[in-house]
Amino acid sequence: QESMHAYAANVYTTVIEELMKGKQRKFIAVEQEFFRLWWDMVATDTQKQQVHQLLQEGRLEFVIGGQVMHDEAVTLIDDQILQLTEGHGFLYETFGFRPQFSWHVDPFGASATTPTLFALAGFNAHLISRIDYDLKADMQKNKKLQFVWQGSPSLSERQEIFTHVMDQYSYCTPSQLPFSNRSGFFWNGFATFPDPPKDGVYPNMSLPVTDANLHLYAQTMVANIKERAAWFRTGDVLWPWGCDKQFFNASVQYSNMDLLVDYINKHSGEFGVTVQYATVSDYFQAVYSRNLTWEIRDSQDFLPYSTEPFQAWTGFYTSRSTLKGIARRASSLLYAGESFFTQYVRKHPEGSICKCKALKQLQSLRWAVSEVQHHDGITGTESPKVTDMYMNNLMYGMLNVKKLMASIIFDINSAKKNGQVYSSVYTKDSGKPDVDQYVVVYNPLAWNITTFVTVSVSSEAISVYDELGRSVPAQVQSSVESQSTYDLYILVAISGLSYRKYSIKPLNGKQPAFIGRSIKYKRRDLTRADQQSQQLFPVVNNCYQIVFDQNTNLMHSITERETNQTVQFTQEFLEYHVNGDTMKGPISDNYLFAPNASAVPVSKAVELEVMSGSLMTEIRQYFYSNVTSQDYIYAVYTRLYSVPEGYNGNLLCHRIEQEYSVGPLELNREAVLRASTNLNTKQLLYTDNNGYQMQKRPFKAYVNNTVARNYYPMVQTAYIEDDTTRLMLLAERAHGVSSQGNGQVEVMLHRRLWNNLQWDLNNNLTLNDSSVVRPVIWLILGTKAVTNTLYRTSGLALEHRPVVMFGALAGDKPKLPRQLQQNSVHDSPVTVPPNLHLQTLSIPGWKYSSNHAEQVHSIHMGKQKQGDADFSRVLLRIRHLYEVGEDPVLSQPVMVDLQSLLKGLGSVAAVEERSLTGTWDVNTLERWKWKTAQYPGKRFFNSTKASEDYKVTVHPKEIRTFFVYFQVQ
Repeated sequence: QESMHAYAANVYTTVIEELMKGKQRKFIAVEQEFFRLWWDMVATDTQKQQVHQLLQEGRLEFVIGGQVMHDEAVTLIDDQILQLTEGHGFLYETFGFRPQFSWHVDPFGASATTPTLFALAGFNAHLISRIDYDLKADMQKNKKLQFVWQGSPSLSERQEIFTHVMDQYSYCTPSQLPFSNRSGFFWNGFATFPDPPKDGVYPNMSLPVTDANLHLYAQTMVANIKERAAWFRTGDVLWPWGCDKQFFNASVQYSNMDLLVDYINKHSGEFGVTVQYATVSDYFQAVYSRNLTWEIRDSQDFLPYSTEPFQAWTGFYTSRSTLKGIARRASSLLYAGESFFTQYVRKHPEGSICKCKALKQLQSLRWAVSEVQHHDGITGTESPKVTDMYMNNLMYGMLNVKKLMASIIFDINSAKKNGQVYSSVYTKDSGKPDVDQYVVVYNPLAWNITTFVTVSVSSEAISVYDELGRSVPAQVQSSVESQSTYDLYILVAISGLSYRKYSIKPLNGKQPAFIGRSIKYKRRDLTRADQQSQQLFPVVNNCYQIVFDQNTNLMHSITERETNQTVQFTQEFLEYHVNGDTMKGPISDNYLFAPNASAVPVSKAVELEVMSGSLMTEIRQYFYSNVTSQDYIYAVYTRLYSVPEGYNGNLLCHRIEQEYSVGPLELNREAVLRASTNLNTKQLLYTDNNGYQMQKRPFKAYVNNTVARNYYPMVQTAYIEDDTTRLMLLAERAHGVSSQGNGQVEVMLHRRLWNNLQWDLNNNLTLNDSSVVRPVIWLILGTKAVTNTLYRTSGLALEHRPVVMFGALAGDKPKLPRQLQQNSVHDSPVTVPPNLHLQTLSIPGWKYSSNHAEQVHSIHMGKQKQGDADFSRVLLRIRHLYEVGEDPVLSQPVMVDLQSLLKGLGSVAAVEERSLTGTWDVNTLERWKWKTAQYPGKRFFNSTKASEDYKVTVHPKEIRTFFVYFQVQ
């Protein structure tokens, strides 16, 4: 909002005005969140007409077209797709416009997922800028800044995309002038916050172009163009004119630019250069028409990113861990809310909930989750008040969706239909509801799941029953959080996209919940622990035996019971000490990680408490800075689950769940949890790109900053392995992760920093984060074959844990009427095989026609559909989770019958296969085919289509997008 006021609204207002004044002028615009705020709140009818005209003339061009320019390192693929779809839906509905080029100039490093997503969205070329300084210098020298990128090993040439890396000048006009001490080429100066200056005079306005300096300006510009031309293979040079927060006074910009462009073109013989205004599309069209043969880049990404020897941008993988966690919880709740609402609309056409209001509730969370994917959002590289804005928007959206889900449950089971069942439905994250209540648990995944949900209760003496009044396995124990409450773990088994209802009642002689009993071990002084005399004790379930050493109260080893493979396994908390004084050397900040030396162990004493019960054992370890400290700074809660007969507990048994409590840290400390094993990993680490694909991370030695440059983002998954055994980590938020020694993997959990770098101070970009963070990581240990079958489903089970809603029981009706039991429990669950993921099931509400000619015509005639959103179009995405050859069974293509998959929602009337964001019919989408040595002829590539009978074969790593329409009931 402040940016809109200070400059952004003026960019659109003045640029549109200036473009109308000169047919030669052009402009590109990127982030839709800013444009939509201007369109909805500022733009006049005349300006709106002009935007339509300029888009048709190709003089205004939207590139990327998402809500934001998303970060590439710490974002989840689902959220990248969401924010792109959100922006593209608006552009197509409003203008019939479909972006075909990217402009990913500012994310800190480039992921290999991005080129694949942009290819799937129908883009013809991809453009990036921030990659390692030394790598860029090398590529520049050898004219290798342009290539065809096959980002996905499985999709390879089918979803390859031509990629352009900006040269060393990156995405801004070079601002040094040899003949002036002012900046060059920025005639409108630089934006001021919070208010534009009253007199219109901005700081650092460039020298206006006059007859006296015109030739000098032209010489400077031409020299830079020629310097850059030497780094590329064609005679076409992309010269970006602008920068952050530019063109807020477009009139002074264009009038000076016009003079320069005309002058150079009049003297092109002398300069050897011609110049024209262009869009990104014009540039790539010029390069494409040269018909050159391009090198192929494989699926290696460009992470991490360093700008100079001591500037490794690997701190932001962990910065503002709380925001990273909330952003992912919000994304997961949105995912659940979308499928819940879609089922409600399909199955309960007579329902009493206002669909338009419900869609607004969902849209508030779509918008919030989209905007936080920004490269200065979820990255933690914004000032505290902006963090607060992201948090507030996320919390507001989450509240809306929780209210919607609760009201849907209330409506489906309302008193009208089956007697007074409920007095109220209310949603609390973990209220301390009194006994005699019920919980409704929704499984948002399209698989049957067996897992535990946790509810806070006020007594140990309770029983849990399902809808039919049958006893449900549960365990209750004293809470980690508070002295006065108890944690109740309920074992739930729920089919795909279904919900179950459980009632919690005071004990009445029948099946009580199991009670977890506590054994406390006294605090151990690690400095004095006798290394020789270990006192080992095991904690066991059907899959693992975890051994602890009472001498130190630390973990000692883990045995995978099926293969009887034992791995030495210890965990410790360490801190990197970092420098905050720029006079004393490199600093760490929101972006950068610059450790002074190796990490230092933080704890000299550990306390241990074991809570054991029939369903779960929880090991609570508390880490103190010394033996006499009052308060612990770190804690680990390790949970091992035992699954009773009759339940499918494969995933549950195979995970070692750990929750950490970290903070508040001291200033200029970066906290890591390091796991050391006896696996001979040769210091090779594997981490994921955006929860989509894995990258190999061999340890690299550098002259400087080796520790920080070997940090990588873990969005969902990381692992280390030797010839036989693999240790996997699954995360519910992004972290920096590294292997600093053979058999080791460390995860950065939290950072608290302050420095005196002027830029950071000006923008309030210190990271004085005194919070306590509570991240969760699941560990899986086993053979490669076993972990392969588990980790994709487990990662999604962690991401999309069941949604729990609370209500109070009215009167004494323990049993619910038959009608309700049949409805809610197994009403045609939506289920896909374990190697597929139902990535999206939603009702977007777009009013556009999916016939392109029709859509363009109705916009041209000014006849866009007004009125209510379209509730008949369902957006469905299915993703194959495995790579080609990764697993003998799970890597096979899968045939899906959409009619049968969706039978619970009604009878399918029509299916249209669409591009990733929905704006193209895949049958008419023809992306440019760039020539490579592999494929010397230019050709267009089409994917396999859905057959007439709604059967689709999904191949490894494909993401398939459909519009589904059902027969009217």
